[in-house]
Amino acid sequence: MLRVATYNVRSLRDDQEALVRVVAAMRPDVLCLQEAPRFAGWRRRRRDLAARLGMTVAAGGRVGGVAVLAGPAVRVLRARSLRLRWYAGLEWRAVALAVVEKDGDRYAVASAHLDLVAGARLRHAVEAVAFLEEAARGSRALPVLGCDVNERPDGPAWGHLARRYADCFTVAPRGDGRTFPSARPGARIDAVFAGRGVEVLSCGDAGAAPADLAAASDHRPVVAELRPSHPL
Repeated sequence: MLRVATYNVRSLRDDQEALVRVVAAMRPDVLCLQEAPRFAGWRRRRRDLAARLGMTVAAGGRVGGVAVLAGPAVRVLRARSLRLRWYAGLEWRAVALAVVEKDGDRYAVASAHLDLVAGARLRHAVEAVAFLEEAARGSRALPVLGCDVNERPDGPAWGHLARRYADCFTVAPRGDGRTFPSARPGARIDAVFAGRGVEVLSCGDAGAAPADLAAASDHRPVVAELRPSHPL
């Protein structure tokens, strides 16, 4: 079984001790970050965060502020940072992608943070899926996407992702699924999506203390328990 979490950490501007406790409660094998540090000292800050979490930085460049962290139980086989289409006046988005192996099972795990502008958001969702599918095929791995979608499940970008992959929370929900804003969440805008061949055992709340969830970031994380539905 692989535990994959996705978490927008707001550039570590909030209570980092609470953040460490939230991640500890999730016990992720792979952690997809959005709004990871991307300015001065960004590499060092990501490494320091990973070390505090008992993980390592597996993938992710400066552009886009996305990263994938790996826990000690997984082996990182490949890592890439892929830039999405740039739109004038908008933040340049990217996908961080790592192919990992645990207990002989191989997964291609990507982290994405889609745009606030609807048209760019949909375009980037299409691109992110294409990048992830290519990596999964090339490595004979199962595709998994951790994403701050920046829209609710009835939006077009979310719809594109859910047509290609299973929205893990809808398959095996745990908790109410709402992720934003963290203190009093009213919307589900963050998700883990899993491709064909992945069985979703559970997906939802981190199991952390509400006070820590509110203090650690403006988003709540999502964690999914996954395994292959049949031998690879």
